Amino acid sequence: MISCRRDRHLPPAAAGRVVDLSPARILRALAGRRRYKYVQPRVEREGDGWKIVSPNCSRHIDPLGGEIDIAWLRPAESGTLWQLHSRDHVNQAWRLEAEGLTLPDALFRLCDDPLGVYWP
Repeated sequence: MISCRRDRHLPPAAAGRVVDLSPARILRALAGRRRYKYVQPRVEREGDGWKIVSPNCSRHIDPLGGEIDIAWLRPAESGTLWQLHSRDHVNQAWRLEAEGLTLPDALFRLCDDPLGVYWP
Protein backbone atom coordinates (compact mmCIF):
# COMPACT_ATOMS: atom_id res chain seq x y z
CA MET A 1 0.00 0.00 0.00
CA ILE A 2 1.29 3.49 -0.92
CA SER A 3 1.36 6.10 1.81
CA CYS A 4 -0.43 9.38 1.12
CA ARG A 5 1.46 11.29 3.78
CA ARG A 6 3.23 14.32 2.37
CA ASP A 7 6.14 14.00 4.77
CA ARG A 8 6.98 10.39 3.94
CA HIS A 9 10.30 11.38 2.28
CA LEU A 10 11.49 13.46 5.21
CA PRO A 11 13.71 12.07 7.93
CA PRO A 12 11.78 11.25 11.11
CA ALA A 13 13.14 14.31 12.98
CA ALA A 14 11.83 16.69 10.27
CA ALA A 15 8.40 15.12 9.84
CA GLY A 16 5.70 17.45 11.12
CA ARG A 17 8.15 20.27 11.85
CA VAL A 18 7.36 23.74 10.54
CA VAL A 19 10.23 25.07 8.42
CA ASP A 20 10.91 28.82 8.52
CA LEU A 21 11.71 29.95 4.99
CA SER A 22 12.51 33.50 6.09
CA PRO A 23 16.32 33.11 5.84
CA ALA A 24 16.03 31.91 2.25
CA ARG A 25 13.66 34.77 1.39
CA ILE A 26 16.05 37.27 2.99
CA LEU A 27 19.10 35.94 1.12
CA ARG A 28 17.20 35.95 -2.17
CA ALA A 29 16.17 39.60 -1.62
CA LEU A 30 19.71 40.63 -0.65
CA ALA A 31 20.96 39.53 -4.07
CA GLY A 32 19.02 42.48 -5.54
CA ARG A 33 20.28 45.18 -3.17
CA ARG A 34 21.67 48.49 -4.47
CA ARG A 35 24.75 48.86 -2.28
CA TYR A 36 27.76 46.55 -1.94
CA LYS A 37 26.42 43.99 -4.38
CA TYR A 38 29.84 42.36 -4.57
CA VAL A 39 29.93 41.17 -0.93
CA GLN A 40 28.34 37.98 0.30
CA PRO A 41 26.17 38.65 3.36
CA ARG A 42 24.85 35.83 5.47
CA VAL A 43 21.78 35.38 7.62
CA GLU A 44 21.93 34.02 11.14
CA ARG A 45 19.48 33.58 13.97
CA GLU A 46 19.29 36.51 16.41
CA GLY A 47 16.78 35.99 19.21
CA ASP A 48 13.41 35.40 17.58
CA GLY A 49 14.46 37.06 14.31
CA TRP A 50 17.19 37.06 11.68
CA LYS A 51 20.40 39.08 11.57
CA ILE A 52 22.22 40.03 8.37
CA VAL A 53 26.01 40.00 8.71
CA SER A 54 28.32 41.19 5.94
CA PRO A 55 31.98 41.99 5.30
CA ASN A 56 32.57 45.72 5.81
CA CYS A 57 34.27 46.49 2.51
CA SER A 58 33.87 50.26 2.91
CA ARG A 59 35.88 49.94 6.14
CA HIS A 60 33.82 52.75 7.68
CA ILE A 61 32.96 50.59 10.68
CA ASP A 62 35.77 48.02 10.75
CA PRO A 63 39.07 49.38 9.36
CA LEU A 64 40.24 45.81 8.77
CA GLY A 65 37.18 44.96 6.66
CA GLY A 66 35.85 42.32 9.03
CA GLU A 67 32.23 41.25 9.30
CA ILE A 68 29.70 43.65 10.77
CA ASP A 69 26.02 43.47 11.68
CA ILE A 70 23.87 45.11 9.00
CA ALA A 71 20.24 44.65 10.05
CA TRP A 72 17.94 42.63 12.27
CA LEU A 73 14.54 41.50 11.02
CA ARG A 74 12.28 40.51 13.88
CA PRO A 75 8.73 39.19 13.60
CA ALA A 76 6.15 41.20 15.51
CA GLU A 77 3.93 39.48 18.03
CA SER A 78 1.24 39.06 15.37
CA GLY A 79 3.58 36.71 13.51
CA THR A 80 2.70 38.20 10.12
CA LEU A 81 4.33 41.63 10.37
CA TRP A 82 7.97 42.50 10.96
CA GLN A 83 10.23 45.03 12.65
CA LEU A 84 13.34 46.27 10.85
CA HIS A 85 16.34 47.34 12.93
CA SER A 86 19.61 48.96 11.88
CA ARG A 87 22.83 48.56 13.83
CA ASP A 88 24.12 51.48 15.87
CA HIS A 89 27.78 50.54 15.67
CA VAL A 90 28.93 53.32 18.02
CA ASN A 91 26.68 52.16 20.86
CA GLN A 92 26.71 48.47 19.88
CA ALA A 93 22.90 48.32 19.90
CA TRP A 94 20.00 47.68 17.54
CA ARG A 95 17.88 50.69 16.55
CA LEU A 96 14.28 50.19 15.47
CA GLU A 97 13.82 51.81 12.03
CA ALA A 98 10.36 50.55 11.07
CA GLU A 99 7.66 48.23 12.36
CA GLY A 100 4.38 46.81 11.13
CA LEU A 101 5.94 45.86 7.79
CA THR A 102 5.36 42.81 5.66
CA LEU A 103 8.57 40.88 5.06
CA PRO A 104 8.72 42.03 1.39
CA ASP A 105 8.34 45.68 2.49
CA ALA A 106 11.05 45.32 5.14
CA LEU A 107 13.37 43.68 2.62
CA PHE A 108 12.72 46.45 0.08
CA ARG A 109 13.76 49.09 2.64
CA LEU A 110 16.83 47.09 3.58
CA CYS A 111 17.93 46.48 -0.01
CA ASP A 112 17.14 49.94 -1.41
CA ASP A 113 18.84 51.88 1.42
CA PRO A 114 19.59 55.18 -0.40
CA LEU A 115 20.86 56.86 2.81
CA GLY A 116 23.21 54.05 3.83
CA VAL A 117 21.38 53.33 7.07
CA TYR A 118 21.93 49.58 6.80
CA TRP A 119 24.90 49.32 4.44
CA PRO A 120 27.40 51.89 5.86
